Amino acid sequence: MSLRIMGALVALISALIHLWEYFFEDYDSTGVGIPFLINVVAGIVIAILLLTWRNWVPLFLLFGFGVLSLAGFIISATVGLFGVDETWNNAMGWAAMIVEAIAIVVAVVAAMTERRGMLRA
Repeated sequence: MSLRIMGALVALISALIHLWEYFFEDYDSTGVGIPFLINVVAGIVIAILLLTWRNWVPLFLLFGFGVLSLAGFIISATVGLFGVDETWNNAMGWAAMIVEAIAIVVAVVAAMTERRGMLRA
C-alpha cells in the first residue's frame, strides 16, 4: 500500500472519529464543536489532496493535521480546551490519538521516501 494512500486513510479515519464525536458524544454543544467540524473538513480535503496532487504540500498538511489534532486532545485532557476537560479514558479519544500519531509518522516517512526518490532521478 502506498504511503499516500495510507495517509489518506488515516486522515479520513480521524475525520470520521471527529464527526462521530460531534454528533453522538455531544461535542456539538461545547466549545470544541466548530473545531471538530473543521477537523472533519480538513481530513477530507487532505485525503483528496494526497491522492490527487503529487507535491510535498499534502504531506506537510497531513503532518500538521496530525500534530495539531494530537496536541488539541492532549491539551484538552490536561488543562482543558475551550471549556472542555477531556478524560484519558475516552476510547474514541485514544483511537483518534493513535490515528493522528500514525498520520505524523506516515507524513514524515512519505516525505523522506519521495525526496530520496527525487534525488535519485
